Amino acid sequence: MTTKIALDSWVLSSRFRNHGIYAYARSLFREFARKPIEHDLEFCLFTSPGNHNDASELPRGPNFHHWPTRLLQHKHLWRLAGASRSARAEKADLLFAPSATVLPSSVPMVCTIHDTTPLRQPSSRATVNLMQRIFLRSAAAASRAIITVSQCSKRDLVELLQVPESRIAVIYPGYDKAAFNPIPPDSVVLEGLLMRLQISRPYILHHGVIQPRKNLMRLLQAYRLLMAENRRMEFDLVLAGPLGWGFQPVLEAVHRSSSRRRVVLTGALEQHELAMLVKGAALAVIPSLYEGFCLPLVESMACGTPTIAANTSCLPEVSGSGLLYFDPLSVDDITGCMKRVLDDSQLRRDLARRGKAYVARYDWQHCADATLQVLKRAAA
Repeated sequence: MTTKIALDSWVLSSRFRNHGIYAYARSLFREFARKPIEHDLEFCLFTSPGNHNDASELPRGPNFHHWPTRLLQHKHLWRLAGASRSARAEKADLLFAPSATVLPSSVPMVCTIHDTTPLRQPSSRATVNLMQRIFLRSAAAASRAIITVSQCSKRDLVELLQVPESRIAVIYPGYDKAAFNPIPPDSVVLEGLLMRLQISRPYILHHGVIQPRKNLMRLLQAYRLLMAENRRMEFDLVLAGPLGWGFQPVLEAVHRSSSRRRVVLTGALEQHELAMLVKGAALAVIPSLYEGFCLPLVESMACGTPTIAANTSCLPEVSGSGLLYFDPLSVDDITGCMKRVLDDSQLRRDLARRGKAYVARYDWQHCADATLQVLKRAAA
Protein backbone atom coordinates (compact mmCIF):
# COMPACT_ATOMS: atom_id res chain seq x y z
CA MET A 1 0.00 0.00 0.00
CA THR A 2 1.43 3.39 -1.02
CA THR A 3 1.73 6.14 1.58
CA LYS A 4 1.12 9.59 0.11
CA ILE A 5 2.86 12.53 1.80
CA ALA A 6 1.77 16.07 0.93
CA LEU A 7 4.47 18.75 1.18
CA ASP A 8 3.53 22.27 2.27
CA SER A 9 5.47 24.72 0.09
CA TRP A 10 4.32 28.03 1.58
CA VAL A 11 7.83 28.90 2.85
CA LEU A 12 9.13 28.66 -0.72
CA SER A 13 7.52 32.02 -1.41
CA SER A 14 10.05 34.34 -3.06
CA ARG A 15 9.92 36.72 -0.09
CA PHE A 16 11.63 34.08 2.07
CA ARG A 17 14.58 33.48 -0.29
CA ASN A 18 17.13 34.91 2.14
CA HIS A 19 15.73 33.10 5.16
CA GLY A 20 16.80 29.82 6.69
CA ILE A 21 13.35 28.20 6.44
CA TYR A 22 13.43 28.68 2.65
CA ALA A 23 16.86 27.02 2.36
CA TYR A 24 15.68 24.21 4.61
CA ALA A 25 12.50 23.44 2.66
CA ARG A 26 14.06 23.79 -0.78
CA SER A 27 17.07 21.60 0.03
CA LEU A 28 15.03 18.95 1.81
CA PHE A 29 12.41 18.68 -0.94
CA ARG A 30 15.15 18.51 -3.57
CA GLU A 31 16.66 15.53 -1.72
CA PHE A 32 13.25 13.83 -1.55
CA ALA A 33 12.94 14.18 -5.34
CA ARG A 34 16.36 12.59 -5.84
CA LYS A 35 15.60 9.52 -3.73
CA PRO A 36 15.44 6.14 -5.48
CA ILE A 37 11.94 4.89 -6.20
CA GLU A 38 10.19 3.59 -3.11
CA HIS A 39 7.07 1.77 -4.19
CA ASP A 40 5.37 2.31 -0.84
CA LEU A 41 5.98 6.07 -0.74
CA GLU A 42 4.79 9.00 -2.86
CA PHE A 43 5.38 12.75 -2.42
CA CYS A 44 2.99 15.47 -3.53
CA LEU A 45 4.49 18.98 -3.62
CA PHE A 46 1.94 21.79 -3.79
CA THR A 47 2.71 24.39 -6.45
CA SER A 48 1.03 27.49 -7.80
CA PRO A 49 2.04 28.36 -11.39
CA GLY A 50 2.33 32.09 -11.93
CA ASN A 51 2.53 32.77 -8.22
CA HIS A 52 5.63 34.13 -6.45
CA ASN A 53 6.47 30.69 -5.15
CA ASP A 54 9.53 28.69 -6.20
CA ALA A 55 8.11 25.20 -5.60
CA SER A 56 7.45 24.70 -9.31
CA GLU A 57 11.20 25.07 -9.98
CA LEU A 58 12.02 21.92 -8.03
CA PRO A 59 12.63 18.78 -10.08
CA ARG A 60 10.02 16.08 -10.37
CA GLY A 61 10.89 12.48 -9.66
CA PRO A 62 9.40 9.01 -10.14
CA ASN A 63 7.68 9.21 -6.75
CA PHE A 64 7.82 13.01 -6.38
CA HIS A 65 4.96 14.86 -8.08
CA HIS A 66 3.83 18.47 -8.37
CA TRP A 67 0.24 19.26 -7.46
CA PRO A 68 -0.95 22.68 -8.73
CA THR A 69 -3.43 24.48 -6.52
CA ARG A 70 -4.82 28.01 -6.69
CA LEU A 71 -5.23 28.08 -2.92
CA LEU A 72 -1.48 28.61 -2.54
CA GLN A 73 -1.91 32.06 -4.09
CA HIS A 74 -3.86 33.23 -1.02
CA LYS A 75 -1.39 33.24 1.86
CA HIS A 76 -3.86 33.72 4.71
CA LEU A 77 -6.33 31.19 3.35
CA TRP A 78 -3.53 28.71 2.70
CA ARG A 79 -2.16 28.97 6.22
CA LEU A 80 -5.55 28.74 7.93
CA ALA A 81 -7.19 25.97 5.91
CA GLY A 82 -5.83 25.79 2.36
CA ALA A 83 -2.94 23.42 3.06
CA SER A 84 -5.10 20.93 4.93
CA ARG A 85 -7.91 21.16 2.37
CA SER A 86 -5.45 20.53 -0.47
CA ALA A 87 -3.95 17.57 1.39
CA ARG A 88 -7.43 16.07 1.84
CA ALA A 89 -8.28 16.65 -1.82
CA GLU A 90 -5.10 14.82 -2.79
CA LYS A 91 -6.06 11.99 -0.41
CA ALA A 92 -2.75 12.38 1.39
CA ASP A 93 -2.01 10.15 4.36
CA LEU A 94 0.25 12.78 5.93
CA LEU A 95 1.02 16.49 5.58
CA PHE A 96 4.62 17.59 6.15
CA ALA A 97 5.08 21.27 7.00
CA PRO A 98 8.76 22.37 6.95
CA SER A 99 7.93 25.25 9.31
CA ALA A 100 5.17 26.05 11.79
CA THR A 101 3.26 28.20 9.32
CA VAL A 102 0.03 26.26 8.68
CA LEU A 103 -2.66 25.12 11.08
CA PRO A 104 -3.06 21.37 11.66
CA SER A 105 -6.21 19.69 10.39
CA SER A 106 -7.90 16.32 10.06
CA VAL A 107 -4.98 15.13 7.91
CA PRO A 108 -2.21 13.96 10.26
CA MET A 109 0.73 16.38 10.22
CA VAL A 110 4.43 16.33 10.91
CA CYS A 111 5.95 19.76 11.40
CA THR A 112 9.47 21.10 11.67
CA ILE A 113 9.62 23.68 14.45
CA HIS A 114 13.01 25.31 14.00
CA ASP A 115 12.94 27.35 17.20
CA THR A 116 10.68 29.14 19.66
CA THR A 117 11.62 32.65 18.53
CA PRO A 118 8.08 34.07 18.97
CA LEU A 119 8.32 33.13 22.65
CA ARG A 120 12.03 33.56 23.38
CA GLN A 121 13.02 36.49 21.18
CA PRO A 122 10.18 37.98 19.08
CA SER A 123 11.35 39.06 15.63
CA SER A 124 8.18 40.67 14.28
CA ARG A 125 5.75 43.40 15.20
CA ALA A 126 3.22 42.58 17.93
CA THR A 127 0.31 41.48 15.72
CA VAL A 128 2.51 39.22 13.57
CA ASN A 129 4.21 37.78 16.64
CA LEU A 130 0.81 36.95 18.14
CA MET A 131 -0.10 34.98 15.02
CA GLN A 132 3.26 33.23 15.06
CA ARG A 133 2.62 32.14 18.64
CA ILE A 134 -0.79 30.76 17.70
CA PHE A 135 0.64 28.74 14.81
CA LEU A 136 3.57 27.58 16.93
CA ARG A 137 1.38 26.39 19.81
CA SER A 138 -1.08 24.73 17.42
CA ALA A 139 1.68 22.86 15.59
CA ALA A 140 3.28 21.78 18.86
CA ALA A 141 0.00 20.51 20.27
CA ALA A 142 -1.49 18.80 17.20
CA SER A 143 1.42 17.44 15.11
CA ARG A 144 1.77 13.69 15.18
CA ALA A 145 5.54 14.17 15.36
CA ILE A 146 7.78 17.22 15.56
CA ILE A 147 11.19 17.66 13.97
CA THR A 148 13.53 20.31 15.32
CA VAL A 149 17.02 21.36 14.36
CA SER A 150 19.02 21.37 17.62
CA GLN A 151 18.98 20.01 21.14
CA CYS A 152 18.58 23.60 22.29
CA SER A 153 15.32 23.96 20.37
CA LYS A 154 14.14 20.60 21.71
CA ARG A 155 14.67 21.81 25.28
CA ASP A 156 12.70 24.96 24.49
CA LEU A 157 9.81 22.94 23.06
CA VAL A 158 9.69 20.79 26.17
CA GLU A 159 10.04 23.71 28.58
CA LEU A 160 7.87 26.35 26.92
CA LEU A 161 5.25 24.26 25.11
CA GLN A 162 5.22 21.07 27.23
CA VAL A 163 5.80 18.83 24.23
CA PRO A 164 6.71 15.28 25.32
CA GLU A 165 10.29 14.42 24.39
CA SER A 166 9.08 11.23 22.74
CA ARG A 167 7.33 13.28 20.02
CA ILE A 168 10.42 15.32 19.13
CA ALA A 169 13.21 14.25 16.76
CA VAL A 170 16.36 16.38 16.52
CA ILE A 171 17.65 16.35 12.93
CA TYR A 172 20.39 18.81 12.02
CA PRO A 173 20.02 20.54 8.64
CA GLY A 174 22.71 20.64 5.97
CA TYR A 175 24.20 23.54 4.06
CA ASP A 176 25.11 24.30 0.45
CA LYS A 177 28.52 22.64 0.17
CA ALA A 178 28.87 23.61 -3.48
CA ALA A 179 28.89 27.29 -2.51
CA PHE A 180 30.21 27.35 1.07
CA ASN A 181 33.51 25.50 1.11
CA PRO A 182 37.24 26.23 1.65
CA ILE A 183 37.99 26.55 -2.07
CA PRO A 184 39.47 30.05 -2.54
CA PRO A 185 37.34 32.37 -4.68
CA ASP A 186 38.61 33.71 -7.98
CA SER A 187 40.61 36.76 -6.90
CA VAL A 188 39.53 38.85 -9.89
CA VAL A 189 35.84 38.05 -9.36
CA LEU A 190 36.11 38.72 -5.63
CA GLU A 191 37.84 42.02 -6.27
CA GLY A 192 35.06 43.00 -8.64
CA LEU A 193 32.42 42.15 -6.04
CA LEU A 194 34.20 44.13 -3.32
CA MET A 195 34.57 47.09 -5.65
CA ARG A 196 30.86 47.00 -6.49
CA LEU A 197 29.97 46.85 -2.79
CA GLN A 198 32.50 49.63 -2.06
CA ILE A 199 34.52 47.51 0.37
CA SER A 200 38.03 48.88 0.16
CA ARG A 201 39.78 47.34 3.20
CA PRO A 202 40.00 44.02 5.05
CA TYR A 203 36.64 43.44 6.70
CA ILE A 204 34.79 41.87 9.60
CA LEU A 205 31.58 40.18 8.43
CA HIS A 206 28.12 39.40 9.71
CA HIS A 207 25.63 37.85 7.32
CA GLY A 208 21.94 37.30 7.93
CA VAL A 209 18.67 39.20 8.05
CA ILE A 210 19.05 42.55 9.84
CA GLN A 211 16.68 42.34 12.80
CA PRO A 212 16.86 42.90 16.58
CA ARG A 213 17.62 39.34 17.71
CA LYS A 214 20.79 39.36 15.60
CA ASN A 215 22.17 41.82 18.18
CA LEU A 216 23.76 44.07 15.57
CA MET A 217 23.52 47.25 17.65
CA ARG A 218 25.99 45.80 20.15
CA LEU A 219 28.17 44.53 17.30
CA LEU A 220 28.29 48.08 15.89
CA GLN A 221 29.22 49.47 19.31
CA ALA A 222 31.91 46.82 19.73
CA TYR A 223 33.31 47.60 16.28
CA ARG A 224 33.51 51.32 17.08
CA LEU A 225 35.24 50.57 20.38
CA LEU A 226 37.70 48.21 18.65
CA MET A 227 38.63 50.86 16.10
CA ALA A 228 38.89 53.60 18.74
CA GLU A 229 41.18 51.60 21.02
CA ASN A 230 43.37 50.13 18.26
CA ARG A 231 44.43 52.89 15.89
CA ARG A 232 46.66 50.59 13.87
CA MET A 233 43.69 48.41 12.89
CA GLU A 234 42.03 49.19 9.58
CA PHE A 235 38.91 47.10 9.04
CA ASP A 236 35.49 47.69 7.57
CA LEU A 237 32.44 46.10 9.16
CA VAL A 238 30.22 44.46 6.54
CA LEU A 239 26.60 43.60 7.33
CA ALA A 240 25.38 41.37 4.51
CA GLY A 241 21.69 40.54 4.26
CA PRO A 242 18.22 41.91 3.66
CA LEU A 243 16.48 44.35 5.98
CA GLY A 244 14.04 42.64 8.32
CA TRP A 245 11.67 43.85 11.00
CA GLY A 246 13.07 46.51 13.33
CA PHE A 247 16.07 47.39 11.14
CA GLN A 248 15.79 51.19 11.57
CA PRO A 249 18.09 51.59 14.62
CA VAL A 250 20.85 49.70 12.77
CA LEU A 251 20.55 51.96 9.73
CA GLU A 252 20.66 55.07 11.91
CA ALA A 253 23.74 53.79 13.73
CA VAL A 254 25.47 52.97 10.43
CA HIS A 255 24.87 56.49 9.14
CA ARG A 256 26.54 57.89 12.27
CA SER A 257 29.77 55.98 11.56
CA SER A 258 32.90 58.02 10.85
CA SER A 259 35.07 57.52 7.78
CA ARG A 260 37.54 55.43 9.78
CA ARG A 261 34.82 53.27 11.33
CA ARG A 262 33.24 52.34 8.04
CA VAL A 263 30.17 50.09 7.99
CA VAL A 264 28.91 48.62 4.70
CA LEU A 265 25.36 47.36 4.22
CA THR A 266 25.22 45.10 1.17
CA GLY A 267 21.52 44.20 1.11
CA ALA A 268 20.48 40.74 -0.11
CA LEU A 269 23.07 38.96 -2.26
CA GLU A 270 22.98 36.02 -4.63
CA GLN A 271 24.23 32.78 -3.07
CA HIS A 272 27.53 32.71 -4.98
CA GLU A 273 28.21 36.36 -4.11
CA LEU A 274 27.52 35.78 -0.44
CA ALA A 275 29.82 32.76 -0.40
CA MET A 276 32.64 34.80 -1.94
CA LEU A 277 32.10 37.55 0.61
CA VAL A 278 32.27 35.03 3.46
CA LYS A 279 35.47 33.50 2.09
CA GLY A 280 37.13 36.90 1.78
CA ALA A 281 36.41 38.03 5.35
CA ALA A 282 39.15 38.41 7.94
CA LEU A 283 36.69 37.44 10.66
CA ALA A 284 33.03 36.37 10.87
CA VAL A 285 31.06 37.39 13.97
CA ILE A 286 27.77 35.79 15.08
CA PRO A 287 26.43 37.88 18.00
CA SER A 288 22.84 36.55 17.94
CA LEU A 289 20.77 36.57 21.09
CA TYR A 290 18.81 33.50 20.01
CA GLU A 291 18.97 30.95 17.17
CA GLY A 292 17.48 27.56 16.42
CA PHE A 293 20.37 26.34 14.24
CA CYS A 294 22.09 29.38 12.65
CA LEU A 295 22.99 28.60 9.05
CA PRO A 296 25.28 31.69 8.75
CA LEU A 297 27.44 30.24 11.54
CA VAL A 298 27.80 26.93 9.70
CA GLU A 299 28.44 28.64 6.36
CA SER A 300 31.23 30.79 7.81
CA MET A 301 32.91 27.81 9.44
CA ALA A 302 32.56 25.74 6.26
CA CYS A 303 34.40 28.38 4.25
CA GLY A 304 37.35 28.28 6.62
CA THR A 305 36.67 31.84 7.77
CA PRO A 306 37.81 32.45 11.37
CA THR A 307 34.54 32.67 13.29
CA ILE A 308 33.52 33.81 16.77
CA ALA A 309 30.04 33.55 18.26
CA ALA A 310 27.81 34.37 21.18
CA ASN A 311 27.67 31.82 23.98
CA THR A 312 23.86 31.66 23.76
CA SER A 313 21.12 29.25 22.64
CA CYS A 314 22.31 26.66 20.11
CA LEU A 315 25.51 28.36 18.94
CA PRO A 316 28.06 26.36 21.01
CA GLU A 317 26.13 23.17 20.23
CA VAL A 318 26.06 23.73 16.46
CA SER A 319 29.72 24.77 16.33
CA GLY A 320 30.88 21.86 18.44
CA SER A 321 32.20 24.18 21.17
CA GLY A 322 35.33 24.64 19.07
CA LEU A 323 35.20 28.42 18.57
CA LEU A 324 35.80 31.45 20.75
CA TYR A 325 32.62 32.66 22.45
CA PHE A 326 31.55 35.92 24.03
CA ASP A 327 28.74 37.28 26.15
CA PRO A 328 26.40 38.87 23.56
CA LEU A 329 25.12 41.35 26.16
CA SER A 330 28.62 42.72 26.81
CA VAL A 331 30.04 45.16 24.26
CA ASP A 332 33.43 44.91 25.99
CA ASP A 333 33.42 41.11 25.69
CA ILE A 334 32.54 41.23 21.97
CA THR A 335 35.28 43.81 21.42
CA GLY A 336 37.88 41.80 23.32
CA CYS A 337 37.06 38.62 21.45
CA MET A 338 37.36 40.33 18.05
CA LYS A 339 40.68 41.92 19.03
CA ARG A 340 42.11 38.65 20.29
CA VAL A 341 41.43 36.90 16.98
CA LEU A 342 42.51 39.76 14.73
CA ASP A 343 45.78 40.08 16.66
CA ASP A 344 46.69 36.39 16.52
CA SER A 345 47.30 34.77 13.13
CA GLN A 346 47.80 31.31 14.68
CA LEU A 347 44.48 31.55 16.46
CA ARG A 348 42.80 32.49 13.20
CA ARG A 349 44.27 29.41 11.54
CA ASP A 350 43.15 27.20 14.43
CA LEU A 351 39.60 28.55 14.31
CA ALA A 352 39.46 28.04 10.55
CA ARG A 353 40.73 24.47 10.83
CA ARG A 354 38.40 23.47 13.65
CA GLY A 355 35.41 25.06 11.95
CA LYS A 356 35.93 23.28 8.62
CA ALA A 357 36.42 19.92 10.30
CA TYR A 358 33.33 20.12 12.48
CA VAL A 359 30.64 21.35 10.11
CA ALA A 360 31.38 18.74 7.44
CA ARG A 361 28.90 16.52 9.34
CA TYR A 362 25.96 18.74 8.38
CA ASP A 363 24.62 17.23 5.18
CA TRP A 364 21.28 17.51 3.37
CA GLN A 365 21.26 13.87 2.32
CA HIS A 366 21.64 12.74 5.93
CA CYS A 367 18.95 15.24 6.94
CA ALA A 368 16.57 13.90 4.29
CA ASP A 369 17.18 10.26 5.25
CA ALA A 370 16.46 10.95 8.93
CA THR A 371 13.41 13.06 8.07
CA LEU A 372 12.00 10.27 5.89
CA GLN A 373 12.23 7.86 8.82
CA VAL A 374 10.20 10.24 10.98
CA LEU A 375 7.59 10.69 8.23
CA LYS A 376 7.27 6.94 7.68
CA ARG A 377 6.78 6.26 11.39
CA ALA A 378 4.20 9.04 11.66
CA ALA A 379 2.29 7.81 8.58
CA ALA A 380 2.22 4.29 9.97
